[in-house]
Amino acid sequence: MARVWIPQPTSGGVILSYKCQARCRHCIYACSPEWKADFISEADLETGLAQLSGKIRPSPWGARTVSLNGGLHFSGGEPFLNFDLLLRAVEIADSYHIPSTFVETNSAWCIDDDSTHDKLQCLHHAGLKGIMISVNPFYAEYVPFEHTERCIRVSQRVFGAQNVMVYQVEYYRQFLEMGIQDTLSLEEYARLARGKSFLGHVELFFMGRATTALRPFYPTYPARTFFREPCMPPFLRDWHNHFDNYGNFMPGYCGGLSLGNWLELDELLEEGINLDERPVLAFLIADDIQGLLHFAQDLGYEESDDGYLSKCDLCTHIRKYLISTDQDFPELSPRQFYEHLT
Repeated sequence: MARVWIPQPTSGGVILSYKCQARCRHCIYACSPEWKADFISEADLETGLAQLSGKIRPSPWGARTVSLNGGLHFSGGEPFLNFDLLLRAVEIADSYHIPSTFVETNSAWCIDDDSTHDKLQCLHHAGLKGIMISVNPFYAEYVPFEHTERCIRVSQRVFGAQNVMVYQVEYYRQFLEMGIQDTLSLEEYARLARGKSFLGHVELFFMGRATTALRPFYPTYPARTFFREPCMPPFLRDWHNHFDNYGNFMPGYCGGLSLGNWLELDELLEEGINLDERPVLAFLIADDIQGLLHFAQDLGYEESDDGYLSKCDLCTHIRKYLISTDQDFPELSPRQFYEHLT
């Protein structure tokens, strides 16, 4: 029996649900309003956070501070769609002394100063250390920029400026300069920004929905282009993994791919992954994307004539095909991810 042992997670994010008000073109987890509101249960939160306790490491600046790749964050979808659950998640994490907790949000809920302050203050009192506020042209299609500005301003008052992360601050500064208040389409952003567009110059992962929705904006390449390209970030790593509401322990940002059940994390870390039962993981770990491609071709997969935006695009395209076959791949989970890609 072939087994592989996975690194103990030291940081990451808990996906409370994949449901979101927005359907962003770049979303790595293909979140949208169409997802069922399958929010994680309080019992599963208790079970999962208990097992993460003692494993999660704090931000480099201390347990009461936050950083992108330190501590534990609560995410989605949009976690503020179920504020009571988010609050309970913060309380449970605090009871287990999990350090450097923060929430990731798109700010759509920040409709006025008072309600925004009340919710953030409530979370802060429950033990939340900070917040990450998403800002880019993809969110701007759905979230009025005035809501984003409000979230940043009020968050700095509640958590302190050092515990408010704006991702990505380059877009925030640009939107301020452009005088944006309401929403605007990606096409309108590109027109207004002209030569100052950041679409090709800041961090962007060509995975998830981006593999289809952003195809008109970027060049594509044949599969062989990516055979010698390592996964970036590494496929198996201890930092910034994600744990979803269906129990999936996802490697890094790899939506629709599960290493096992994070609600049984201690057992998973001790026993490792049985690769005989999970061939997709087996090929990715042993032979990387070329091995997975050859495996899929044996099952009828044909390389796309249109090419691929990235190695992640190729991997996602292969996995979506494998889901459509009559084979059982338990590691391709949640299956709904593949339904919401386009």
